[in-house]
Amino acid sequence: MSVTYSGYLKLDELLALQRPLSEGPEHDETLFIIIHQIYELWFKEILHEVDYLKVLLAKDDAPRALHTLKRVLTILKVVVAQIDVLETMTPLEFLSFRERLESGSGFQSFQFRELEFVLGMKHPAALERYAAGSEPRRRLERRMADPTLWDAFLGFLAHKRYPVPPSALGRDVTAPVAPDPALRPVLIDVYRGDPALSSLCERLVDLDEGVQEWRYRHVKMVQRTIGTKRGTGGSEGAEYLMTTLNKPMFPDLWAIRAEL
Repeated sequence: MSVTYSGYLKLDELLALQRPLSEGPEHDETLFIIIHQIYELWFKEILHEVDYLKVLLAKDDAPRALHTLKRVLTILKVVVAQIDVLETMTPLEFLSFRERLESGSGFQSFQFRELEFVLGMKHPAALERYAAGSEPRRRLERRMADPTLWDAFLGFLAHKRYPVPPSALGRDVTAPVAPDPALRPVLIDVYRGDPALSSLCERLVDLDEGVQEWRYRHVKMVQRTIGTKRGTGGSEGAEYLMTTLNKPMFPDLWAIRAEL
């Protein structure tokens, strides 16, 4: 049997996955489900691309790494733009089915936690939100043990014969990426003497800024939808989300701005 559009994309299965729980069901619950399912698909793709990016850096393939970063940045723009669609839902429209979500919360998205981990925002406490032995827990444990994108970039710089300090190359990869003043002179030399490599640095800054933009837009969306109420699943809602803002993933790439 020949491949068909519907069969290749598994459309029968895909279109059967939107199952509202509210009575009726409430009109806006379908939108809510679809938007969040799309988010998870984009998270899957971003993880796929970032893992590939780490491989490219290990292979010293800067042109392909730049291309892959551009793709990730383009996806991030789409992810942020989806919030515009979600914000067409008024607070009352969300409240019409919110109680049906019970303990379900975006806070539980293990793929977003994976994305945080691979980008250097590792927090062991996040593991405890998932049952021991479960697939989400195993995936996060693997991400916790693996080097981050930043570690791959530092290895790439060292391979280019830049004097990356041992404090950076030998850092504990299970810890969050932290500022390292000893690394900054190396990054400054890159910016001042290697335009091609500085472009790669700038795309990493774009990635950092893109994730921060998504966090900000997400916070504002939650605030305009539920205000100061607690989030579903017992999360702190907007109050917790506010604590995630203005925390760069690659702090040294921001710190050198004042020294260039």
